[in-house]
Amino acid sequence: MSVEALSLTPDLGRLHEIAAVLTRHGLGDLVHRLGLAESLARAGHAVHLDHVADLAQLAPPVQVRLAMEELGPTFVKLGQILAGRTDLFDPQWIGEFEKLHSHVPPVPYESLSAQVREDLGGDPHEVFARFDTTPLAAASIAQVHAAQLYDGTEVVVKIRRPGIAERIEADLRLLQWLAAQAEMHLDSLRPLRPQRLVREFARSLRRELDLSTECRNAERIAANVADLDWVVIPRAHWTCTRVRINVQDRLVGVPGDRLDLLTPENGFDRALLARRGASGMLRMMLRDGLFHADPHPGNIFYLEGNRIGLIDFGMIGRLGARRREELITLLLGLAECRPPEVAEVLLGWVDGDRVVEVAQLEDEIEEFVERYHDTPLGQLSLGRIMHEVASLMRAHQLSLPSDLALLIKAFISLEGIGRALDPNYNMAAELMPLLRRMARERYRPQALAARGGQALRRTLGMIEKLPNDLANLMRQARAGHLKVGLDLMHLKRVGNQIDRAANRLSMALVIAALIIGSSIVMTVGGGPMLLGLPAFGLLGFLTAVAGGVWLLRAISRSGRKDYPDDH
Repeated sequence: MSVEALSLTPDLGRLHEIAAVLTRHGLGDLVHRLGLAESLARAGHAVHLDHVADLAQLAPPVQVRLAMEELGPTFVKLGQILAGRTDLFDPQWIGEFEKLHSHVPPVPYESLSAQVREDLGGDPHEVFARFDTTPLAAASIAQVHAAQLYDGTEVVVKIRRPGIAERIEADLRLLQWLAAQAEMHLDSLRPLRPQRLVREFARSLRRELDLSTECRNAERIAANVADLDWVVIPRAHWTCTRVRINVQDRLVGVPGDRLDLLTPENGFDRALLARRGASGMLRMMLRDGLFHADPHPGNIFYLEGNRIGLIDFGMIGRLGARRREELITLLLGLAECRPPEVAEVLLGWVDGDRVVEVAQLEDEIEEFVERYHDTPLGQLSLGRIMHEVASLMRAHQLSLPSDLALLIKAFISLEGIGRALDPNYNMAAELMPLLRRMARERYRPQALAARGGQALRRTLGMIEKLPNDLANLMRQARAGHLKVGLDLMHLKRVGNQIDRAANRLSMALVIAALIIGSSIVMTVGGGPMLLGLPAFGLLGFLTAVAGGVWLLRAISRSGRKDYPDDH
């Protein structure tokens, strides 16, 4: 999709707004390198560069963070997701992304009332015994109101902001286009895989827009931890839950950011809360493979009886059985100083089209693991270790799978919460017994038999399909339809360079023909005169000069683009 094509849609106005905000925050060079300013100018939207001197003095991470905050919910959510990608961004970028917050006022209830009545099938004051029109909290996608059911149950009603889905969809279309432009024009951003990042972000954000998905996520996790009576997850009320609204039990307790209230006088044991929170989350991650992906203090309540309540399951992480086994191997290899196992797991996460210096990576992994050899368990910081794993991947321009990026973010948040509750808390001491128990379970006869049965079924299925596959292959070969696909690195780029060279050669031939033809016309008498010279000959020379200037400029720009390190 080109900017010119966007001129026929309402997205062009938003693209102009994005370019203007980036420019205003000192990122005008990025706007020009992406070709936005020139393309928008051709579509009749000029981007002005006024009043950017002060912001241009800020560090690039700060400029980007301020621009994201001004651009609104979609970009703020993107920054919050990127805050967990320590494998892609340096610490200064991560620090700025972590500061991103949506500074959005609540929507007046009068603006929500028609949507709420449509979703509930009636006036909320009739559906609920009590409904508070003043919101408890407001976020970029939805806001929360308190209510009470007729049976006396206290609930919260989460209502999606009107028009937010359409705004986010427009932003996602533009982000996908901008990501394609970035991969095409900015070599420094290509290793980050912008298009893949935006695709993953779009899937996550679209799930979050469906408020009924949050309730389904909560129910699945509640079923997994049903035997842990100290983990409380709000119950969903499906009769009132839709895509744009959900209703859940209200948790009444100490908010996660009011640790000063967690005193023995109030009946709380902070060390016990730290251990329980860690063991519950680690079990979700490593045993169940379904976990709360955003366990920050705002999503946690501490309840009487030293119970822990979790809310807001719009963003969850999923780990398949194979990924959990890899993670267990990795963490045990780090803790028990087994570099080959760590290297094998990390290399298994590398994209197939990435060229990796395997020997160098293995040496760095061995050095990294050796640093923690003989370190007492109580002094290990899993958050710091996972940070270093991500930094190692980033140094080799490798990216973690998105599910593991979410896991590392949750790990780091979890360890921070545990240490805030109890300065002596150590997540490694909580994790290692669980890892060893799960590692032993992998080799129990029942587990081995189950994996063997799965492998046998897959093998038999392949054998069963083999005759048909061979017959199809032979039919295609006899008919001359057999195709072999070769993916040659940089072949497309070489083809583009050949096309450009051919175009320039053609232009040079046209210019030479103009010069020769104009010279002949100059020697022929008669015809109109201009400045004392034959007009047609003079126009031919001027056209040849203009073409020559264009050709020289194109060759010069191409040289700078193709060999940026030489300039």
